[in-house]
Amino acid sequence: MDAFAALADPTRRRIVEMLAERELAAGDIARRFDMTAPAVSQHLKVLRAAELVRVRNDAQRRMYTLETRGLAGIDVWLTRYRHLWNEPVVN
Repeated sequence: MDAFAALADPTRRRIVEMLAERELAAGDIARRFDMTAPAVSQHLKVLRAAELVRVRNDAQRRMYTLETRGLAGIDVWLTRYRHLWNEPVVN
């Protein structure tokens, strides 16, 4: 899955925002949502597949951090259009 498809879901965007602040355990992420832990786990799986987050084991905990490779791909795509942001909008 590509990063844009992964970020189309608001839950996954929120997870990325949380991980931009700091590394979190899977359980800590799940507690911030009104859904089951397995549902949050599926969102994390999609984000891993899109290379937007990475996971490491810390004893019994699975720790998630932001993965910059996926974000870099978004930035490369946006670079093609960034010059348009400074142009006046014509109606």
